[in-house]
Amino acid sequence: MEKTLERLSQRLPGWAHDWSRRRIIAAAAVVVLVVVVAVSCAGGSGGRADVPVLADGADTGITGVRSPSDEAGGTLRVVAPEITSLDPQRSYQPGVWNLMRLYTRTLVTYASEPGRTGDLVPDLATDLGTPSEDGLSWTFTLKTGVTFEDGQPITSRDIKYGIERTFASDVVVGGPTHVVELLDDPANPYAGPYLDESEGRLGLASIETPDDATIIFRLRRPAPELPYVLALPSSSPVPIAADTGAAYGTDPVSSGPYAITSVDPATGVVLERNPRWDPATDEVRTALPDRIVVRLGMSGLERDQALLAGSADVDISGTGIQPQTTARLSDEDGDDELLHDRLDDITTGALRLLAMPTDVAPMNVPACRQAVAAVVDRAAVQERLGGAGNAVRTSQLWPRALEGGPDDPDPRPDLDAARAALEECGQPDGFSTVLAAPDVPSSVDVANSLADQLAEVGIEVEIQTFDIGSFYSSDVGRPDNVTANGFGLVLTTWTADYPTPGAFLVPLVDGRSIQGSANTNYARLSVPEIDALIDQARAAGDTPEGRALWREVAAAARDTRAYVPLAETRAQLVAGQRLRNGLVMQPYGGYDLATAGVE
Repeated sequence: MEKTLERLSQRLPGWAHDWSRRRIIAAAAVVVLVVVVAVSCAGGSGGRADVPVLADGADTGITGVRSPSDEAGGTLRVVAPEITSLDPQRSYQPGVWNLMRLYTRTLVTYASEPGRTGDLVPDLATDLGTPSEDGLSWTFTLKTGVTFEDGQPITSRDIKYGIERTFASDVVVGGPTHVVELLDDPANPYAGPYLDESEGRLGLASIETPDDATIIFRLRRPAPELPYVLALPSSSPVPIAADTGAAYGTDPVSSGPYAITSVDPATGVVLERNPRWDPATDEVRTALPDRIVVRLGMSGLERDQALLAGSADVDISGTGIQPQTTARLSDEDGDDELLHDRLDDITTGALRLLAMPTDVAPMNVPACRQAVAAVVDRAAVQERLGGAGNAVRTSQLWPRALEGGPDDPDPRPDLDAARAALEECGQPDGFSTVLAAPDVPSSVDVANSLADQLAEVGIEVEIQTFDIGSFYSSDVGRPDNVTANGFGLVLTTWTADYPTPGAFLVPLVDGRSIQGSANTNYARLSVPEIDALIDQARAAGDTPEGRALWREVAAAARDTRAYVPLAETRAQLVAGQRLRNGLVMQPYGGYDLATAGVE
């Protein structure tokens, strides 16, 4: 047995090397179970499953619920690409945030109701919080009777500690850091709980816990978006006694209806019911399956095949089916109609943008940026991205699913306007510049298309590609590197962490958001008038006036031509053959795992 355990431990992913002996044994047992389940669900000619295919109709999961059912039991089989971490404070993958809803709870979370999945509802808290009159503090009251998987009550101190872990940038890395921007004191930065040397280890001063059921956030500025930040798994509670620092993701303590019980590269992550979860305290999660099995590290085509063959129920990658899969099925008699009825077609909120750093010549001259913007052919870009089935043309800094946005005129290229702008910027014969792009096929294709378009007016583009692992963090995320290498054009994709105009716009266009590394203001746009509009929009909150002000922010940023929106990614989600309660969770770009069931 010891030799078997040793072999199993050597096969674990890097983030799971510290799994306990109990969990490794459980992984070995579940290998047999999952293989049996997968084999029994596959079969029939052509790899199809001998189970009923519930094709409720295209887009049923967007406006309603696909195959509704309240039947409990069974194993929900999930497929996923690589997962960076199961630590709620270290994950930055929306698909994994969907998974984390099964074993983490937050003060507030997203609704599991058709048409409302971008709305917040209470979770651990009794309501959506109470802001002070000046907007500089928020108070939440916790529900009673909510516990961790070991039966210990979840208190305000546990929530505070979970948030404090995000501040430990030397230990807990890779997750969202919005709370740092909102709660830290620049004059006296908090270093996180592992380096807390304050008397009595009082922790982060801007979070107060006067009693076990009350938590108060003291903000640096009014932040109507705070509840959305608190809905991220990074704001979930962590019991201090169970925190193992960087290794916490190997055995996170559950506050939700399931607990992680095993992991193995052959079967992935296995979650079993948490007997301490009380459904009376949880109006969001239905927790129908007895078990959830997540197979990791699968390519897009492998995930597609698993769904179509009946050996998987849900893909949480958020990318939808691959173009190759769509093309293959449309060539087979009858398959295209069957597949169409199982699809939910969404826009993901991921916008392809061409950024022009305003501190790199000649893009420091507005007319030169205008020349580039006038040349861009969005229809050609859309074609390079696989056509209308994979991308929607857009000229606005505003995702389609985000309500209250500006109308999109869908402009066409205007070469005469581009030449006039070149005259105005002092470059009548054009100029040379460098375009930086991630080294992935779709981005390289778009970069080549843009280079061909710009050449028509004499703008010569040298394309330089970089590994996706370093592209955003250092290659274009470090302003000094961008200026040193003369990157006049940056091809990037931007997605907000939560569905509000501020979450999308501020990191891109607020001059105060520019950072020395991992910078997201790729154009280095710093316009005092835009920053002032942002402050007004924040102060107005989530009101019609606030939305109107955010539209002004987007329009003012667009008019600088520092960003040229190109297209928004579309994803076609396919429901597994056994999936019940298929509800598209827009913030996560996939079916809601918190309410999913199986036949």
